[in-house]
Amino acid sequence: MTDDSGQQYHLDVAPGDVAETVLLPGDPDRVDVVTDHWDEAERVASHREYRTATGTYEGAPLSVTSTGIGSPSASIAVEELARVGAETFLRVGSCGAIHPEIGVGDLVITTGAVRGEGTSEEYVREEYPAVADHAVVSALIAAAERLGYDYHCGVTLSTDSFYAGQARPGFEGFEAAGSETLLDDLRTANVKNIEMEASAVLTLANLYGLRAGAVCTVFANRTTGEFRTEGEGRAAAVGSLAAALLHEMDGRREEADAGAWHAGLSL
Repeated sequence: MTDDSGQQYHLDVAPGDVAETVLLPGDPDRVDVVTDHWDEAERVASHREYRTATGTYEGAPLSVTSTGIGSPSASIAVEELARVGAETFLRVGSCGAIHPEIGVGDLVITTGAVRGEGTSEEYVREEYPAVADHAVVSALIAAAERLGYDYHCGVTLSTDSFYAGQARPGFEGFEAAGSETLLDDLRTANVKNIEMEASAVLTLANLYGLRAGAVCTVFANRTTGEFRTEGEGRAAAVGSLAAALLHEMDGRREEADAGAWHAGLSL
């Protein structure tokens, strides 16, 4: 839904407001956490849960838009950002880890996601994979390495519910069917973490021929019971540096006239 100028109904952005690469935190207050790492930034829109700023980081143009909580609002952000020219989406958020060796404050870089949310199912059959773009994953790994942060790569579960869908007790101790085995089942399947937006972002990007990835800071370890809102800025820092690396990677790919980024085009 747009007006004659291309202004988007929910995000209140128009063509020219955003860069081709956009970071996607959930919380609107994390927009400032992200832009604190940049060389310059200017807020261009704020409407509902969607707050958008555009600027530069190490010479690379980039934007950030908050998505709110969950895949329904995240999918709206991807839809409307794509309509005004965004081509690469990097979710930067927080998550719960489910393996004891993944520490609070560590990062999880998503290679693919279990589509436990319902939004992407309204776009495509449930067997369709939610896969991160290989160049985005490579840039996120390189950024985490350069910044010296502990990170883990693997499969993420995205859910619609923070409580029942993630095997947490609901009001007055309510437990959803399957809660008692969910975390064990996920560990057996080598799923690394749980959050609420990545699978929809990845699915939509693949459907539309765009690219996406996700990096989240671990706030909770569901196995050890540890919880601290520590390292909030790490995902923001890695996502910002990854965006700059992608800008450089794209330049190398174009110079080499290569169809896609690969290891032979090392930075």
